[in-house]
Amino acid sequence: MDYEELRDFMVRTQFIPRGIQDERVLAAMRKVPRHLFVDESIRYRAYEDIAIPIGEGQTISQPYMVAVMTELLELKGKERVLEVGTGSGYQAAILAELSRDVYTIERFEKLAKEAEEKFRALGYDNIHAKAGDGTLGWPENAPFDRIIITAGTPKVPEPLIAQLAEDGIVVAPVGERFSQQLIKVKKSERGLSEEYHTMCVFVPLVGKYGWDRE
Repeated sequence: MDYEELRDFMVRTQFIPRGIQDERVLAAMRKVPRHLFVDESIRYRAYEDIAIPIGEGQTISQPYMVAVMTELLELKGKERVLEVGTGSGYQAAILAELSRDVYTIERFEKLAKEAEEKFRALGYDNIHAKAGDGTLGWPENAPFDRIIITAGTPKVPEPLIAQLAEDGIVVAPVGERFSQQLIKVKKSERGLSEEYHTMCVFVPLVGKYGWDRE
C-alpha cells in the first residue's frame, strides 16, 4: 500500500474540508506514519477516520480528532508539552514534530513500553515517556507550556493546572464518562479562561484526579 498517498488523501479529505487550517499541523499529519502505531493486521484501515483498538481496552483516536486537538494547542515549535495518555504513541509523535520536547504518561506499562519502542525506531529523541498516573502530571519536569489530555475526564485535574506555565494552554475532553466536549483552557496572570469546542467520546481518564475505574 502507498501509505504516503493515503496520508495525503486523509489530509485532503478529512481535515481541510472540516476546517483544519494550521499548515504545520497538516504537514505533521502528512508525515507521521499512523499505520506503524496500529497492529499489522489492521494497517489497511490506519488512515480511515476511525478510532482503532490498541489493546488494554484503549484506542488510537480518529485522525480528525488528533488534528483538532493538536491545532487547538497553537504550537509554534519551542514548547514543552505534557501528554496525559500515551496510548499507541501516535499523538505524541505528532506533537514531537511540532514542539521542542514532549513528556508523555501512560497508565498501562505494556502500552508505554510499546510506544517507547516506536519512538526509538522512528528517531523521536525529543519524546520522554513513562508509565504512571497521568492525572498527577510530571512535576519534576514542570512547568509545561502545553498540556493535552487524550482521555475523557470529569474536569481538568488540579495538578495539571498547577503544572501549566503562565500563558499556557490545556486541551482536554471534559464531561461525563461516555460523552465529553473538547475544552481549551488558557492560563494567564488574570486566571483561567475556557473555550468550548466539538463534542467527542474518549475512553475514561482513570487516576487519582480522574475517574476511579474504567
